Amino acid sequence: MFASSSKIDPVVHRFAIATCVVALLPIGMGTLVTTLRAGMAFADWPTSDGHNMLLYPWLDDLRHADRFTEHGHRLAGLIIGMTSISLVFVTFLRERQWWVRNYAVGILIAVIAQGLLGGARVLMDANLLAMLHSITGALFFAMCVVFALMTGKRETASADEPDVSPLSTVATTAVLILPILVLVQYWLGGMFRHMGRMMFEHLAGAALVACAGFVCALMLLRSDSKHLRRSGRMILGTLFIQLCLGAGAWLSKLGVPSLGWVASTGSPTAIVFRSLHTIGGMLILTATVLASVEVARHIRQRQVSLPFVADRIRPKGGLA
Repeated sequence: MFASSSKIDPVVHRFAIATCVVALLPIGMGTLVTTLRAGMAFADWPTSDGHNMLLYPWLDDLRHADRFTEHGHRLAGLIIGMTSISLVFVTFLRERQWWVRNYAVGILIAVIAQGLLGGARVLMDANLLAMLHSITGALFFAMCVVFALMTGKRETASADEPDVSPLSTVATTAVLILPILVLVQYWLGGMFRHMGRMMFEHLAGAALVACAGFVCALMLLRSDSKHLRRSGRMILGTLFIQLCLGAGAWLSKLGVPSLGWVASTGSPTAIVFRSLHTIGGMLILTATVLASVEVARHIRQRQVSLPFVADRIRPKGGLA
């Protein structure tokens, strides 16, 4: 997967990073749309109250937070769409490796699918689709970040870290499973955020992910590989930030009545914490996906043993 031995045009890498940055615009606006319950500020799509998306008098809605935020989300989606088209154009112009071109096309297809899903959410007025739209948005961001990592300047593991020992089977399996746990927890958070259900399941999931993430991070930090140690630090950092944001979101939404702490759901503090908590979940998902990609890279280049996989990756005529 990591074709690091063949140098990738640095311009493609810069556009990949730009795509990650721009992707934060619709994602950030989308979290605000959900927090403000503004998903149905307009009943039509792709038009807004019958106006062409680009011709709608957006700035006239500054006093109407729901309409201003929802249309801003649509415009941000248009920007990431144009950025993805530019990424594909630059990739085909400057890069010949098939996997780089296919990945760029995959990003564009994902943007289109995400836009259609958002449109269907409006036309069908379905909270379930809104939740799915949020989950796929997080996966899309992780997809973009992985592409930026893969197109960066990088030597093979055997070249830049010749004495690195492979991770144990337990550590390798745990890190590969961790993104799945985080994704399930993200879904539980979406159920609570969009449907008002599974609050206690979400809290239990938070405890499970925190423990699993902490253990996986420690195992990565004990590795000889600087890349795996960096992944461990990213998981620890995003976990700490998300736990703080989760506590803030909880207090600002539900409060602690027994202690006299009364929550104000529509307050600016509640809006900020609840929106950032969603973005924090996306960052944890991205950090764990990056860690699993790093581990997969070491599986390929160092023949790390995995149950049911070791025989497939062991070189013919050699030792594992």
